[in-house]
Amino acid sequence: MHSHPGEEVIYVLEGIFEYELEGEKPVVLKAGDVLFVPAGKNHSAKNIGKTKASELATYIVKKNRPLLVFKK
Repeated sequence: MHSHPGEEVIYVLEGIFEYELEGEKPVVLKAGDVLFVPAGKNHSAKNIGKTKASELATYIVKKNRPLLVFKK
């Protein structure tokens, strides 16, 4: 689990991912699906398919802030 100090927009390029956002039920996304992760929300991703999976992530973070914060 980790979070970001800003928003994250995830676009699944290929494969099948299971995303877990803290406090919510896991969501399964396939190629072409999009997920919005709010700032500060702990989350994780796992490839649950039988082939390679990849995503394109866009981060909206204030300058000079860390991009990634691991959950303690």
